[in-house]
Amino acid sequence: MFHGEALAGSGSVGGEVVFNTSMAGYQEIATDPSYCGQLVTYTFPMNGNYGADPERNESGKAHARAIITREITNYRYNRASRTTWLDWLAEHGVLAVTGVDTRALTRHIREAGAMRAVVSTDTADLKHLRQAAQKLPVMGGLDLAKVVTCGEAYEAPAPAEAPAPDLHCVAFDYGIKRSMLAYLAQAGFRVTVVPASTSAKDVLKREPDGVFLSNGPGDPAAVGYAVKTVERLLGKVPVFGICLGHQLLAQAVGLSTYKLKFGHRGANHPVKDLRTGVIEITTQNHGFAVKNEAVAGAEITHVNLNDDTVEGVAAPNDYAFSVQYHPESTPGPHDSLYLFERFRDEIARFKKDGV
Repeated sequence: MFHGEALAGSGSVGGEVVFNTSMAGYQEIATDPSYCGQLVTYTFPMNGNYGADPERNESGKAHARAIITREITNYRYNRASRTTWLDWLAEHGVLAVTGVDTRALTRHIREAGAMRAVVSTDTADLKHLRQAAQKLPVMGGLDLAKVVTCGEAYEAPAPAEAPAPDLHCVAFDYGIKRSMLAYLAQAGFRVTVVPASTSAKDVLKREPDGVFLSNGPGDPAAVGYAVKTVERLLGKVPVFGICLGHQLLAQAVGLSTYKLKFGHRGANHPVKDLRTGVIEITTQNHGFAVKNEAVAGAEITHVNLNDDTVEGVAAPNDYAFSVQYHPESTPGPHDSLYLFERFRDEIARFKKDGV
């Protein structure tokens, strides 16, 4: 049990408690659909010092069920912020707790693993809270993509500074972030976003130049319908996946996935590109990973230098590739923005080969 003070929200909320090591981007993290069903602990000791702004939202609402911090401030020390962090949290109904020993909590998660937990302003009865946490579903086996996906297909608006599009991309929404759509547009794509359950037949009817598999929450092994769709798309159109999309592509080419002990969440994870030897500092947010296995037609392209987990997969004969991390980097470094050009290159190779 960890004690703190609730500064926004009230009541009891439960979910999987995890930690994020980013020093900034607290609003982008809270609105990332990949955090659906989770209680987010920020390891950076101060949270909220530059305020909040609707332009930083990565989706239409907050997906983190609660945020847990060492210190929440209510400043607005940024000219681009139109509101304070606490006002934003209250407006979005997020239970925000300050005064928690987040270093101790993070160590506990690292040692015991990400686990079910309850944050409550209603009671401090340990037995009651433990029983409430134990009744929560475990993350393994949960299909949360169907919870956060869009209800119907739509054309994604392009930023004002985006060039005129010369390619068409269909993007599966397993929990897609707005910044990802913006970067695809800036790379020259007209983007059609489709629900997670959209069939390969419906996608191909739209005659896309490429297909994008987005990030998202939950267990990739539970999204079998999406894996079957990706299998039917392989070889017929170039495919680029990130995060959950990476795990779905990996399963489609014969690899398997498993749950990490406490996951990778932060903006400072070193990843090595095995083909070039280049090391990127990446943004990550995932609790599952792809097994490092030998499968015909697939190759492991990137590894995490912290724990040697798989960070990239390619199926060259099918014009498909994916990475576990987030190239849009909101928040985070921009080391991986080249992947959008790699997607265009893969599309050009597909067309050159006349497939």
